[in-house]
Amino acid sequence: MTPSGSFFVNRQTAEKAVNMALPLVNESMKLREVGESGFLYIVIMNPTLTPACSTFENAVLYEYAVGDRNKWDADYAAFALAKARVAWRTGMDGHKVQELYPYMLTAKDTVLWGSIVLDGIVVSVSGANPWYDEAFAGTVAMLLRAGAKAGIHGARSKGLFLSEEENGT
Repeated sequence: MTPSGSFFVNRQTAEKAVNMALPLVNESMKLREVGESGFLYIVIMNPTLTPACSTFENAVLYEYAVGDRNKWDADYAAFALAKARVAWRTGMDGHKVQELYPYMLTAKDTVLWGSIVLDGIVVSVSGANPWYDEAFAGTVAMLLRAGAKAGIHGARSKGLFLSEEENGT
């Protein structure tokens, strides 16, 4: 049986999380200390489509570009996807892998960091300084997790996804 992906972390939830984070991202990108490109790319992976059951390409849930891609000075999408691949494959933040588990890197992996793994949720960002890429990725991941929690809460209030006691099992 092929997994279909997360019920509560879907494209709509991912898009909402990114949209909620955009005011912070857009204001921050105006600060030179955050980064000088003025562009950013965000990648969100589907948390149920792991390397054990999916290809990387199929596990990419949502991508979003900040700024006009025709004016980019680098391929921020490729960087963000490469960062996401490391986090998705290892289940750890990119910086953590590089600093504490460098033996888990392959010859094809990037040494850029800016990806987060939060409770199985992988988000990667590229375009700012790496520490801000990581902060933006973490912000989106927290909002995505909140969206999933709101989803299960709403489903339970409608009688879906009952506990064992409520379900009689």
